[in-house]
Parts: sequence; C-alpha cells; structure tokens
Amino acid sequence: MTVQFAMGLHRSHPIHSKNFNMKISIAYIAIAASFFASVAHAQVTVTNAWVRATVPQQKATGAFMQIQAAQDTKLVSVSSPLTPVVEVHEMAVQDNVMKMRHIPALDLPAGKAVELKPGGHHVMLMDLKQQVKEGESVPLTLVFEDSGGKRETVQVAAPVRALNAAAQHKHGAGKH
Repeated sequence: MTVQFAMGLHRSHPIHSKNFNMKISIAYIAIAASFFASVAHAQVTVTNAWVRATVPQQKATGAFMQIQAAQDTKLVSVSSPLTPVVEVHEMAVQDNVMKMRHIPALDLPAGKAVELKPGGHHVMLMDLKQQVKEGESVPLTLVFEDSGGKRETVQVAAPVRALNAAAQHKHGAGKH
C-alpha cells in the first residue's frame, strides 16, 4: 500500500530523498557562508578622525585618523563636500629631503591599526574655498576595497582642531 501526503506526494517522490535533503543542506550552508563573508567585509573601523584648522586664505589642510580592517583591505579614495580635491598622501625621505606625494591606495593589513598622522600617511584636502575653523566638523567619505574587489564606504564627521593639534592627539574617540 502506498501512503500519500496531503500534497499528493508519495514517500518515493524525490522531495523525500536523502539526496534532496543534502542539496537543501548545502544550499543553507552556502547562504550562511555568503552572509558571513559580507559581514567580514563590513569590518573597517575609523577612530580618532580630525582635521587641522587653517588660517584665512590657506588652500590646503590635512585629515588624520586611525583605520583598522578585519581583513586585508585598501583605502582607495576619500571625498568631502568641503572641496573637490581630496587625496591620500605619504611623507617619505628622498635624497635626504622629506617629500609629500599622492598615493593611489593605502594598504590596511588585517587586524592592524594604521595611523594617518602629521608627518606620515594622511589625507589632504586641497583647493579649499574657505577657512576651516576649530570647532567645525568636516564630513569625509572613505572608500575601501578588499582583495576580492568588494568596496565599502565609511562616512566620518571629523572635528576640526587648532593649528597646533599634532601635540593634542586624543585616544578613545570611538568608532565611526
């Protein structure tokens, strides 16, 4: 005697086979793995972001911060509504002279905090149309790219600090 279920399927129908159940299990595992991969991708934190104040008529300033990524990632671009020209720069000694230059990307090794600071790697805000004053906040949009080419955008509101702010570095500003 054959037993039929409410849906009209026999026990011998393919939906009841071990092979079908294994395919369902594999599908659930694949969905879970892709979810966890996307969660790992979203693990860039930016802390202690700040921008150096300018004097009237000054056309450029720097933005500084600490960045940490859960996996190998690169900072590939930065933008701000404050100015159309924002670049990632490095300071390097060349022929016994300290020089600043634009770099196309900044490597962020997995789990290691990378500090953008005066005299080192930093973000340059150029072609400023107005003075950047202490106490203001500068919106920054940072774009990161992982080794698989996936991009992540992080928005930061960086407070503006006084011109002598390099000596006033504060820790524990939190995650953005």
